Amino acid sequence: MPDASIRDLRHRGGEIVDLAASGEAVTITRDGKPVAQLRAIPGESLSAVALLARWRGLPDVDPVTLRSDIDAVVDPQAW
Repeated sequence: MPDASIRDLRHRGGEIVDLAASGEAVTITRDGKPVAQLRAIPGESLSAVALLARWRGLPDVDPVTLRSDIDAVVDPQAW
């Protein structure tokens, strides 16, 4: 868990918030002593019904075309 001083928070607040939003808890310090902790708010979980509804709405994928598209981007000889 990284630490950030009040000064760091003032000057690099966006970076520190991004770090916390990505799941890392950041301890805020004042004069080297921990005074607060910044961490992400848990997102809403989806119900099984909502997940299935989203899954059913996905387009069909042709595996041959997908493989061809991937091969066009990634050089298969590099492996």
